[in-house]
Amino acid sequence: MSKKILVIDDDPIIVKYLVTLFADNGYETCSASDGAVALDIVKAENPDLITLDLEMPQEWGPRFYRKLAKDETLKKIPVIVISGLSGQHAIKDAVAFIKKPFDPDKLLGIVKKSIG
Repeated sequence: MSKKILVIDDDPIIVKYLVTLFADNGYETCSASDGAVALDIVKAENPDLITLDLEMPQEWGPRFYRKLAKDETLKKIPVIVISGLSGQHAIKDAVAFIKKPFDPDKLLGIVKKSIG
């Protein structure tokens, strides 16, 4: 059974790119366009890893991450922050912080190291 990655980003081009990149490398994917709906998707889809944008219109990534971290069953899911913003913005427990634009091979290396 393949591992599942939830892509959270408000830019549909980034979402499509990441979903395709992960699918082409054998991962299942699901996506959310902002942090407001992402928590429900996490609970429904039970992903093995989350990629998280920080700056989104409805609910920013740090706020979503704080909600995720409060849930005992969800806080163990590894999170890779992918953002155009510099700095980690209170997400110190993330597996990695990748600045946009990013190297897809570097991202895939981090994903493989995190979840296989």
